[in-house]
Amino acid sequence: MTQPTPEQLEAEIEVQRAQLADTVDQLTQKLDVKAQAKARFSRITPTTYAAFAGAAILVGGLVWWRGRR
Repeated sequence: MTQPTPEQLEAEIEVQRAQLADTVDQLTQKLDVKAQAKARFSRITPTTYAAFAGAAILVGGLVWWRGRR
């Protein structure tokens, strides 16, 4: 078995550095809760808002109606 040349070692180290940088970036994205929350919030459509509002009005009406009985 031949020993790798310094150039080969440097190339291998550079590849490993790039892989490590990618891994660190992925972990950073996974741990960034604020960015994840913003991304999820931006996916909410006006239809979803309308559904939540309708459900809130329905529940509020039922609570009010139940209180009157």
